[in-house]
Amino acid sequence: MSETIPAMNDSPLRLTEAAARRINKVVTAENNPDLMVRLEVLGGGCSGYQYKFGFDATVNADEDQVIERDGARLVVDKTSLDLLKGSEVDYGESLMEAGFKVINPNATSSCGCGSSFSV
Repeated sequence: MSETIPAMNDSPLRLTEAAARRINKVVTAENNPDLMVRLEVLGGGCSGYQYKFGFDATVNADEDQVIERDGARLVVDKTSLDLLKGSEVDYGESLMEAGFKVINPNATSSCGCGSSFSV
């Protein structure tokens, strides 16, 4: 069982209602009450950094922060959080695509699909 770290009241990262609903839906489908969605910023992609979403059931108290909204939990490591300060995580669906989208005010440029950025 993982340790839950309380989210900071003045969180540097915000989840929209749509993102929280989608996180709750995908976590429920996995049938694991300890599971959370993890967001990481990794080096790579066509613009220098890329966003990576995945599942995780563990939280490192020294390195991670849990962002919560409406029961949804998003885990972000502190290194990634530095590049995401002030960002908003949203979820949208259209005829062409569906997925999480990070609106990052720190990005000076991004690729056409929005999955990578530079600062």
